[in-house]
Amino acid sequence: MFEPIEALDIYNKNVNILIGSGASADLFPTLGLQIRDAQGNWETIETLSTKYALRPEKNAALFMHYYNTCIHPVQTFTPAAITTPEGLENLQHYEVLLRTLLGFLDRRKDANRKINIFTTNYDGCLAHAADRLLVKGAHEFVVNDGTSGFYKKHLHARNFNTFQCQTGVFERAAYGVPQLNIIHLHGSVYWAKSGDKIEVNYTNDFKKLLTPHVENKISEFSKYLVTKGGVTDEVPLVKLTHNQMEKFWYEYNKLPIVNPTKWKFHETVFEEHYYQMLRLLSYELERPNSILITFGFSFADEHILKLVQRSLSNPKLQTFVCAYSQGGARKMRNEFGAWRNVKVIGPPEGANLNFAHFNKHVLSLSPQTYEPGEAH
Repeated sequence: MFEPIEALDIYNKNVNILIGSGASADLFPTLGLQIRDAQGNWETIETLSTKYALRPEKNAALFMHYYNTCIHPVQTFTPAAITTPEGLENLQHYEVLLRTLLGFLDRRKDANRKINIFTTNYDGCLAHAADRLLVKGAHEFVVNDGTSGFYKKHLHARNFNTFQCQTGVFERAAYGVPQLNIIHLHGSVYWAKSGDKIEVNYTNDFKKLLTPHVENKISEFSKYLVTKGGVTDEVPLVKLTHNQMEKFWYEYNKLPIVNPTKWKFHETVFEEHYYQMLRLLSYELERPNSILITFGFSFADEHILKLVQRSLSNPKLQTFVCAYSQGGARKMRNEFGAWRNVKVIGPPEGANLNFAHFNKHVLSLSPQTYEPGEAH
């Protein structure tokens, strides 16, 4: 059985959603690799980069692989370009989630009808899903991505405190328009440094950082990382020139995303916004009658883990940590075992808590009972 989160328990509270890379797993690769170390542990971009700290060619090749497989596909993503049934379903799952959240807001009576969606993903899935719902016209709502401006849009933390109200013809009543705040904690491919500001542009006119010649040089290395059965000690060598590595790092460090090995931005303007968003998350979790629901998120970012754990001293905060596997659920119970206001929700025997099950059995206006052997 999947444990549902009761709608009556959360719809009139300060709801915060925290989404990680697991939510986009059928559209974009995660940081996990298919090779193991000598002890049999799975390698990730983070673990390999630590081992390659004193091996500049392999470390550069590793991040070239990361850019090629994880970042560039996100930069060039559009819903029209999805070619797999799994990818189409993945984007539909985002739409279902947003419809559920809007259903909660429809039940809320106060003027401040908003839900915060924090995400460590730098893809545009939430924005695309929200846009598709707006085009369909079935829901009236506002998407607030923290930007202001007209021709050029700039990001600022204070904009998340902006709300829209509608009034009648004679202005005798005000109606708070349902609002979804989309807050990118780890950056977004749609951000760019503009002086001391962050400019947001949802066009995907991106120049690829790697030349075909360099891609060919790392092809064997890259293929080995994602081939099952590989071991760390047998990862192929890569021959890159100093100029090739220097040119790559110069462009890579300008990307508006958190470095997955240090959970830090290279550019100061992005780093400052990161900490402003962490403060916003902390503030929202410290408010009375707050709810935090996490999905697809492993708490690998120590800043976010410690922040959430500190916030749990708020007895009015209820947290639901949704884990993909039973092993992941055990790990989360160990991490949060000291707090009574945390409920870890994992899958039943023989199942995984994927996006479909999350939407159908866990977070829904009318959760359905799980039947063992379901297709998803």
